[in-house]
Amino acid sequence: MTQTATRFLYLARHGEASPDESELTDRGRRQAVLLGERLRSAPLSVCHHGPLPRAEQTARLICAQLDDVPRYVSDLAGDYIPYLPQRPELPSESADDMLGRLARFPAAEREHGPGLARRALAHFAGPVAGDEPRHELLVTHNFLIGWLVRAALDAPEWRWMGLQHANAALTVIRYTPGRPASVVFYNDMGHLPAELRWTGFPPDVHP
Repeated sequence: MTQTATRFLYLARHGEASPDESELTDRGRRQAVLLGERLRSAPLSVCHHGPLPRAEQTARLICAQLDDVPRYVSDLAGDYIPYLPQRPELPSESADDMLGRLARFPAAEREHGPGLARRALAHFAGPVAGDEPRHELLVTHNFLIGWLVRAALDAPEWRWMGLQHANAALTVIRYTPGRPASVVFYNDMGHLPAELRWTGFPPDVHP
């Protein structure tokens, strides 16, 4: 039987992006640098990131603060809809709103996203082969973070909706062999000053 060890998966949403999402804003770049400084003490072995500019730039700035952590781009870490619920799965009072929001996304995203999400879960989640714990960083987008946290909590598949992650906030999930996945902490912004927190959230959910 193949031996497995604990995986610590560090999840970070990209920094604040420009309105056309082609690059990070000045605030977004500051967020990424501060997150990299926070992660200096973590024994990271690898950084995976999505292919879009806002994720790539965030990962590059984070890794510039670290010592020799390799960085790899992955389509699985991209921005896509991870699961399309059917109406009977959803709370009756909010089903119309939720399905209406999903319908506004391009058909290609709705068609290909769930397949990518299943592959992402198989690739990034769960214990790792070997006898040494592994710490991995995944710089990605709000939807995928919600999908991975939902899976770690064994919540219904549609429940990725409603989970919001701030730009450059940090979530850590621990996958220990023989135990349920554990969300160590979620949406931690302790490394960000007050003026850089809560970006990426709709104004009505700011505390």
